[in-house]
Amino acid sequence: MASFRYRGRRGGELIEGQLDAASRDAVAAQLLDGGVTPVDIAEVLAGGPSIGESFDTLLKGFGAKAPDLTEVILFTRQIYTLMRAGVPINQAIAGLIRSTRNATLVEALRDIHANIESGRELSNCLARHPRIFSTLFVAIVRVGENTGRLDEALLQIAQYLELEKDTRQRIKSALRYPTMVLLAIGVAVSIINIFVIPAFARMFERAGVDLPLPTRILIGTSNVFVAYWPVMLIALALAVFGVRAWVNTDDGRLAWDRFKLRLPIIGDILLRATLGRFARSFAMALQAGVPLIQALTVISRAVDNVHIGNHILAMRTGIERGDSLSRTAQATGMFTPMVIQMLTVGEETGSVDDLMAEVAGFYEREVDYDIRNLSQTIEPIMITVIAGFVLILALGVFLPMWDLASVKLRR
Repeated sequence: MASFRYRGRRGGELIEGQLDAASRDAVAAQLLDGGVTPVDIAEVLAGGPSIGESFDTLLKGFGAKAPDLTEVILFTRQIYTLMRAGVPINQAIAGLIRSTRNATLVEALRDIHANIESGRELSNCLARHPRIFSTLFVAIVRVGENTGRLDEALLQIAQYLELEKDTRQRIKSALRYPTMVLLAIGVAVSIINIFVIPAFARMFERAGVDLPLPTRILIGTSNVFVAYWPVMLIALALAVFGVRAWVNTDDGRLAWDRFKLRLPIIGDILLRATLGRFARSFAMALQAGVPLIQALTVISRAVDNVHIGNHILAMRTGIERGDSLSRTAQATGMFTPMVIQMLTVGEETGSVDDLMAEVAGFYEREVDYDIRNLSQTIEPIMITVIAGFVLILALGVFLPMWDLASVKLRR
């Protein structure tokens, strides 16, 4: 285990100290369980990394494939079924080790099994592998252990992950068509500029006709492609890798997540899908018994959008100051008036979890409707782009050909 120095607040009082844990998330979970809201957690460099973190780092260095969402869902469903059947948790993990094919997950399960055998709780064992099990996953499992309803907690997690997977697949399916069209247009533009237009340029040069402006623009663009296509290809590759490296930084990730939500057409769908994810995970956490402040903390990392996660942390800060959930939600500017009204009613009636589930259903239905109609919205835009490209190409190629034909007729 590694050592971590932390600063936190309990009811406004600043608390500092040091804890031994597997990861920063594990330290945060311990502090939240003790009623302390973490402000800053830093690893003590003199301490070595934990076994789980060392293993994760080693796998990452060798490019091992982390389990995808489907494999995590399958694991959760299997462990839930085995526990419902009365199989002890250590035997259930041992059986899953033999049946799991993903090497990363197998090694993680071996580490989890060894730590369970040594007397540790399942939630602490899962927290040692943050690449596989999110903070929300660990928090729900910890609450299930504390309340004696671990099987119900695992079922809730599995159902939540299945909804998450379904939403992601529908968004990817809707974006597949415009992505393929844009790639096809890019390939077509490259081929035309490198091979087709130079042939026409040589023909027009031999004919000695005056070239109109569209043709001169096309030939100039083609000359740039022919002369510098290796440089352009290298620059494109460097730009892609550079953007990916920038997005992996804290500032880059925040800017990218904010940019995605402002994209035309797609941005609004992504925003509502993310808010639906927040509402669904928030409802699940409250129904499982996770304290409100801790729920907002872990959900801010689970929504997979740093920009919205910062707004959720702002809600947590407002609640710590004594504001109500509905007022802090309204201050973020993310939610519609209907959602704010439902939150207000939920606070008054003590059924925030049920109404947040209703909010999640509202967003999910809207996203589902928009995704089903997304292709109808994008198709006219794609057709307009293709038509404009064909028009420019036709004007650039056929105008000088018509001029050449008219010169021949006059002769």
